[in-house]
Amino acid sequence: MKTIDPAPGLLHVAPEVAQALADGRAVVALESTIVAHGMPWPRNLETARRVETEVRAQGAVPATIAVVAGRPCVGLDDTELQALAREGPRWLKLSRRDLAHAVAGGHSGATTVATTMLLAARAGIDVFATGGIGGVHRGAAQSFDISADLQELARTPVTVVCAGAKSILDLGLTLEYLETQGVPVVGYGTDRLPAFFVRESPHTLALRVDSPAEAAALVRAQRALGLEQGIVLANPIDAAHALPADRVEALIAQALDDAAREGVAGKAITPYLLARVNALSGGDSLAANVELVAGNARLAARVAVALAQARQTG
Repeated sequence: MKTIDPAPGLLHVAPEVAQALADGRAVVALESTIVAHGMPWPRNLETARRVETEVRAQGAVPATIAVVAGRPCVGLDDTELQALAREGPRWLKLSRRDLAHAVAGGHSGATTVATTMLLAARAGIDVFATGGIGGVHRGAAQSFDISADLQELARTPVTVVCAGAKSILDLGLTLEYLETQGVPVVGYGTDRLPAFFVRESPHTLALRVDSPAEAAALVRAQRALGLEQGIVLANPIDAAHALPADRVEALIAQALDDAAREGVAGKAITPYLLARVNALSGGDSLAANVELVAGNARLAARVAVALAQARQTG
């Protein structure tokens, strides 16, 4: 993937990440919103460190992405990672529309799936691991609440390894939107869309791969054809850590009622719902979230390594 610096010196790529990219080695992008706004301190820092360790264990280099004091950073050192985790609620939540504001104002912010994809692509990273993508929210026919993640997937050539879309969303409409935008949603070892905490939803997937090598071949074909859409590689949470679908649905229904009563909307809704579901589940959903993110990081690293090997052999 071609590296594009949006302005000389503006995009800071950590030395380890830059060297790996220059050498053609595997790199995996990681988002920062899940650390700043998706998990409580200190569990968020423990998870961030664990995820980076999982990536390294598979032979790839992790690149956690955030904006630090107005500078988009691809790869954080441990001091920056600690600041992100400890000060998270005070950091802005940055989607594509917010990025220039943060840079111009010298603000620090955590990047969503959309903005992480954007900055990863600018740096030349083509695989990204997260928990679950955003999507079409329940009740979107009235609210028009559709995550910017979906539009980013329609125009940014990065492969996103995730446990499907977050369970709090309308999964059927999310799939329909992605299909309309030409975004491949590919099950990893499954024919059904994973539902974040739940291993599978009722929604069937048309595409499937069963190994990192197959996933890498699909990514290479997508790029060779000049298709600019991203790819969703949907990786089910391990069965040992999954939650029952009926329990999750009941928790989400209660959390949605609570959000409506408290008037929570816009970019605050997803962090609120995830936190509320965690509270209602007695911490079970957070434990599942940690495990699915770690699993996605492992798979993303294996796919990135397979891609790097394929490039080296032509």
